[in-house]
Amino acid sequence: MALGGGIFLGQNKTLPGSYINFVSLARIGAALSERGTAAFALEMDWGIEDRVFTVTNEEFIKNAVSIFGYDYADEKMKGIRELFRNAQTLYGYRLGGQGAVQAACEYGDAKYGGERGNDLSVVITVSEGRYTVQLLLDGVQVDSQTVTSAAGLRDNEFVIWKSDAVLKATAGIHFTGGENSDINVSSYQRFLDRIENYPVNAIGVCSEDPKVNTLFAQFAKNIRDKIGVKLQCVLFNHDADHEGIVNVKNPVLDFDVNKASLVYWVTGIIAGCAVNKSNLNKVYDGEYRIFADYTQNQLEGAIKSGEFVLHKVGDSLRVLADINSLTTVSDEKGEVFQDNQTIRVIDQISGDIAALFNNKYLGNVANDDAGRVSLWADIVKHHEDLARIRAIENFSDEDVEVLAGDDKRSVVVKNRINIVNAMAQVYMTCVIA
Repeated sequence: MALGGGIFLGQNKTLPGSYINFVSLARIGAALSERGTAAFALEMDWGIEDRVFTVTNEEFIKNAVSIFGYDYADEKMKGIRELFRNAQTLYGYRLGGQGAVQAACEYGDAKYGGERGNDLSVVITVSEGRYTVQLLLDGVQVDSQTVTSAAGLRDNEFVIWKSDAVLKATAGIHFTGGENSDINVSSYQRFLDRIENYPVNAIGVCSEDPKVNTLFAQFAKNIRDKIGVKLQCVLFNHDADHEGIVNVKNPVLDFDVNKASLVYWVTGIIAGCAVNKSNLNKVYDGEYRIFADYTQNQLEGAIKSGEFVLHKVGDSLRVLADINSLTTVSDEKGEVFQDNQTIRVIDQISGDIAALFNNKYLGNVANDDAGRVSLWADIVKHHEDLARIRAIENFSDEDVEVLAGDDKRSVVVKNRINIVNAMAQVYMTCVIA
């Protein structure tokens, strides 16, 4: 069972856990965790079916063929390359994988279903009663074994061999029959159902479908506000009016490519940006051709509309403003909540303090003065670390209060922080003598 979490209106929660609110100020031993983890729903011709799989940047470079079915440099890997320019870890999910059909030949079955299995082939040579079985993918050898019979073949990352097959010399037997499955809204829902309990900084989906984007937006709002999992969701052309949703404006111009493909890169930078940094003015270093021919008025309108947009600066494309889709400000969520740097800081605090409480204090430490002082000291130390790296400023230990709650099991934390944002404008007056 997942621990309780999310926002609270009163001290009336049932599940054990940590409930944390963030509100704007005037309108009414923890460690800093690492960032750089993204989750993405992927359309794939090959790979693990119906479960979340983990890939690091290094693993992607070394093992792209076995994981995704294509070499790192292949055109089909462009989106994932874009994401890994800034992300460090990917929790991936293959959309529709559970319905894909495996390719096969008389010697074996493809390990996974999907069209990519049709690019496998087997070459067998015979010498002195022994068979050398070479497995090729797009004509490139990915496995070779020398055996006396098919029963001696060991399954690998691409093929499950048929132990009762009769081996014979052949110049090349191709696998056939591999098929991808249809992808629909329920395919995306299966991904969201499985990713809920994974610790990610950002989640993305490359889709132009308003139904899919609405599904992801509702998931992100729910998981932030009701479950307490602090992540941001990156979508294309979706006006969500929420600090947890980043609304990417620029379409991709490449032929036969999803217009929403910039979401890969933006998901990477949202996940990978440090808690004390901003993506403001960050240079786009990806491979897509991005539409960015916007006028000054259009760019101003994009910011007011909560759109994350790249704009031209000389020969480069840069992030105009590191903002989310929140446009409706209130006493509880002021303009500061529109800035993603603010969201990174409050998400860091929420995740770290929840982990601290759940792992160290929950069920282990007495709710007396000494126990509350210990929790207070840990929170103060955590915030001092944030101040040291200039994520927050003007912090004093008096800004944290840890009090007894309404019942003997609950603790109330009152917390004041002043978040540092990157410089965005300079206003200079020169007096000429």
